[in-house]
Amino acid sequence: MFKTRAKYHLGQVVRHRQHPFRGVVFDVDPMFSNTDAWYNAIPEDSRPKKNQPFYHLLAENDQSFYVAYVSEQNLVADYSGEPVDHPDVDDFFGPFEDGQYPLQVQLN
Repeated sequence: MFKTRAKYHLGQVVRHRQHPFRGVVFDVDPMFSNTDAWYNAIPEDSRPKKNQPFYHLLAENDQSFYVAYVSEQNLVADYSGEPVDHPDVDDFFGPFEDGQYPLQVQLN
């Protein structure tokens, strides 16, 4: 049986290691759980391993807001103390406090 432990938690603000965006974690897959087409669209020399946690982020960059799906190896914790301005944050979380967002929704 494969066991994994997510490094980042729901409500935590993270940054991508290589690309200029950050976001708040709103869901975690224990291992890759997206389509083969999505995975194969990543250049082969940059593809992350599938057997690690993948995070769903309410993401932002200097130009837009979007949902990102990112492997754990490509994330680092964001200690800037700055909130994420994604317009959907309030649908999932309470007010930003102490560098993170408290969960505001009922989980299954």
